[in-house]
Amino acid sequence: MGCLAGKQGIEGIFGWIIAAHCPLPVIHCLWSFVFDMMYSFLLMALVLFQQPQGIPPAPVKATWIENAFLTLESGRFPKIAAIAWWHENFDRSVLRIDSSRAALEAYRNGVAPASFVTRPRIRQNKLLPALEGIYHGAFPDLGSTEDQVDARRIHEFERLAGKPLAWVYFSNNWYGQIRFPINEVALINNMGRLPFIRMMPRSRFEESGPDPVYSLQRIIDGAFDDELRQWARDAAATGIPLLVEFGTEMNGDWFPWNGRYNGGAETQGYGDPALADGPERFRDAYRHIIELCDSQGADNITWFFHIDAYGAPEADWNQPRNYYPGDQYIDWLGVSVYGPQEAGEDYQEFGEILDDVYPVLLDLADKPVAVLEFAVTELGARRRLSLAPNW
Repeated sequence: MGCLAGKQGIEGIFGWIIAAHCPLPVIHCLWSFVFDMMYSFLLMALVLFQQPQGIPPAPVKATWIENAFLTLESGRFPKIAAIAWWHENFDRSVLRIDSSRAALEAYRNGVAPASFVTRPRIRQNKLLPALEGIYHGAFPDLGSTEDQVDARRIHEFERLAGKPLAWVYFSNNWYGQIRFPINEVALINNMGRLPFIRMMPRSRFEESGPDPVYSLQRIIDGAFDDELRQWARDAAATGIPLLVEFGTEMNGDWFPWNGRYNGGAETQGYGDPALADGPERFRDAYRHIIELCDSQGADNITWFFHIDAYGAPEADWNQPRNYYPGDQYIDWLGVSVYGPQEAGEDYQEFGEILDDVYPVLLDLADKPVAVLEFAVTELGARRRLSLAPNW
């Protein structure tokens, strides 16, 4: 209301001035131009100079990116063998690497050294860590549903970054059916990149609630086995190395496969009475999918287990280890490491987040680690106190 009142006041003043001094044919044009300019400057001034009391200005995105790459090259986290930037502006976030000239320059400079590599090392159709260096991957802004794979978007990200990708990361949303993304895989492979498929068991693109179709229990019970077997046969038929994860960031209750919506902390509804039902169901659903793929000869898949650095809810039963399918199933560990994604969110450096979550990953398994998603918004954020995960 305050801005609207100011707008009307400016309109009245400038309308009177222009009417008194300008010929009638140009009054409306000049009035509109001057008014729009003045109102725009007013809004810009309000944004720039009305800082919240007691909250210092946050470091800019470029600094966060610079510090992230310095952290990766510091040797403090030797198990990290791959990174992938989440290049997208969604909702109120501004995560793309070209959100500002400074951010783009920071990313290009950060990824430029030879220590960030693009040629994958494959043995028996499985991805191995590079002998030296860290793989450079990305989700290169493949649309709001994360599955609109096209060569133009991939080339554009590589042009911006100044470096090719080792893999292209995209979602395989189940929606009305479970279908292997053969066209997307073929396109990425024909570009000389590894396809990285996120198996997303959701029938709709909504967060923070259970899915009405793809519950973990129904997956375990075999309700989708026919489709999953065909998915596995199609994957095997490609004859190329594939990177796959099931149930991205399963320890976060923004996704329907989180334990909260599949039994939560209850222990008497499923499986081992000593274990929380929600994570146990995820563990067994993931095992079931891998076993189905193995049974159809899809031994060309490198399987990732992808957690969020903090997750939600902050409860003992929601610890990543309770979701883990086991070393015999999983090849790589993955983690999402985000700075603030929207204006006003708490600020943490990339290295600070890794300080918290890296010990969790080491305790989970002796596997190579990929930072499968990392990014930060261009907008301001608040400095947060150090907070270790409740794990």
